[in-house]
Amino acid sequence: MMQKNQIISMEITGMSHDGNGVGHFDGMAVFVPDSAVGDVLSVRIVKVNRTHCYGRIEQIVAPSPDRISPDCAVSRRCGGCKFRHVSYEAELRYKQEFVQSNLRRIGGFSLEVEPIAPSPQQDGYRNKAQYPVRLQKDGLCAGFFAPRTHEVVDCHNCRLQPQKFETILETVLDFVKKYEITIYDETMGKGLLRHVYLRHGQESGETMVCLVVNGDKFPHSDELVKTLLNCDQQIVSIILNVNTQNTNVIMGGAIKLLYGKPFITDTLCGVSFNLSPLAFYQVNHDGAQQLYQIAADYAGLTGKEILLDLYCGAGTIGLSMAHRCKQVIGVEIIPEAIENAVSNAAKNGIRNARFFCADAAKAAERLASEGVRPDIIVLDPPRKGCDAAVLQSVAQMSPDRIVMVSCNSSTMARDCAILRDLGYRMQKCRPVDLFPRTNHVEAVVGLCRV
Repeated sequence: MMQKNQIISMEITGMSHDGNGVGHFDGMAVFVPDSAVGDVLSVRIVKVNRTHCYGRIEQIVAPSPDRISPDCAVSRRCGGCKFRHVSYEAELRYKQEFVQSNLRRIGGFSLEVEPIAPSPQQDGYRNKAQYPVRLQKDGLCAGFFAPRTHEVVDCHNCRLQPQKFETILETVLDFVKKYEITIYDETMGKGLLRHVYLRHGQESGETMVCLVVNGDKFPHSDELVKTLLNCDQQIVSIILNVNTQNTNVIMGGAIKLLYGKPFITDTLCGVSFNLSPLAFYQVNHDGAQQLYQIAADYAGLTGKEILLDLYCGAGTIGLSMAHRCKQVIGVEIIPEAIENAVSNAAKNGIRNARFFCADAAKAAERLASEGVRPDIIVLDPPRKGCDAAVLQSVAQMSPDRIVMVSCNSSTMARDCAILRDLGYRMQKCRPVDLFPRTNHVEAVVGLCRV
């Protein structure tokens, strides 16, 4: 039996879905963070379970050909960039295998997935950042929570964010120091500033600054507005988001406008969208355009189809395909998202799209009562995947094709296996890298009715 603090020698032969290298010693799997496939390591065992254990690198005896020098000083502490220490080519190979492995192991599919679509950008691709702000032993810190802790890793120049975010963040922090603005203490529930939330429209250039506060006012707010506008002339929206709850949830429900308009605009796949602080929008603009293009290709649109967009959110996927089909019907259970979708369709003069608020089962009933049968259904579920009832409702509507866009290939494989039992065959699957240097990967699946 392996013992804690035991030192072992081993080779990393695989990569787990959470970005830890995997090797074996005496028949037991050992998971090692910050390792690469092909590494020969000296590893200290730090935790032992019945079927597997966890280790920490003591020495790299022989580095993997995949290994490179990390270009971020805090990547190991932050934990966001699981693959900052390997080449991008190796990262893509790992992610391709994640999706392929889940289809085989969880879904029982033998289909070979298509080659992964790389992200057009590997650095600076994120159009949104949420920085927790805290007072710690080293003073005022803003950055990202270390994994499984409430410790903030101080990081203003994250390589995943655009350069302008660093400048704006430091401007806010300098202002906070100058005017002695209180910082939120989650143990006491006191202090004002909780998070700095930044959003940027890649095509429009517009930038939003949103301060999440434990109150309904911000001292010297007029001066803050002037300071931020001097810092970046592309700032068109400065907002307070009020969150007075003692919770880990970042955003509250109330919005107070300090300057400009309560949203920014951006264009995705030729469609213009208004983006409020609470609106969902893919964080990798160019990667999202690639993702939606693949989804449209899998849908096989000819201009004659009725397309049903379940989990439609603000309508990004359905509206991006509206010019290629007869009609788009968007369904979402969140009323505010439906309002956004209706507004976005009107904003773009899209007349062949309609949206209503319902769950999938109610949507199926409503469409049946109207005598409408969708030719294609697009599913873009959250990480937990689709409920079994949703998949039953989808199958009852008998679309010719189903396109699933998933941010979690484990639940995707499970849901596709259920759809297989309901009469749908998987035709294609392609991973798409929307989150370079992290362990997350999107995938698109095309299914047809048997």
